[in-house]
Amino acid sequence: MPTTPFLNMFGRSPIRPLEEHMAKVHACVTQLKSFFLAVSEKNWEKVEQFQKEIASLENEADDMKRDLRLHLPKGLFMPVSRSDILELLSVQDRLANKAKDIAGIVLGRKMSFPDSISDNFMLFLQRCVDASQQANTAIHELDELLETGFSGNEVKLVSGMIATLSGIERDTDDMQIGLRNSIFQLEEQLPAVHIMFLYKIIEWTGDLANRAQDVGDRLQILLAR
Repeated sequence: MPTTPFLNMFGRSPIRPLEEHMAKVHACVTQLKSFFLAVSEKNWEKVEQFQKEIASLENEADDMKRDLRLHLPKGLFMPVSRSDILELLSVQDRLANKAKDIAGIVLGRKMSFPDSISDNFMLFLQRCVDASQQANTAIHELDELLETGFSGNEVKLVSGMIATLSGIERDTDDMQIGLRNSIFQLEEQLPAVHIMFLYKIIEWTGDLANRAQDVGDRLQILLAR
């Protein structure tokens, strides 16, 4: 039975498939920008198209996750343990799962943001995508970390990337507080159920940055061992 290019990578190291998985996860998260632009235009045909693309990317990431888990060698002669790789894989995967959840609930309810907060929400979303991008960039330093035995200047470089990621996540926390306050001002103008789901979407969007931070935290643990 022929093997896929993804599985062929295991002849060298499980690090490359882990990086490829994170790239797929980030592509899934990034699609939310186009998705919400279509939402703002109330173009539900486009919204559905982007939702399907997000779901497809999340499914591809799931397939990559399963392949990595099934074919990850039990004896790794590396500075990284098998359990560390599996845990990092799991936290990466949760990021794509959350993107899929967001798109699904927004399309399902045909939700849109009031004009008064739409622009600020898009800025908030962009900062959450920035967190995913920073996590993706940091994960793609794993090859270099492996070559240096997780020591030297490469560790300092990645530690700096993780610190930047933490700063981005704090930005999203502040932006989320501002959006919640804006929604609070609208509670008497909109149906209670709509308000409830607006809060939920903002919370879940903030979770993108939180889960990107989780990726950074797991990477930080690898550097410390």
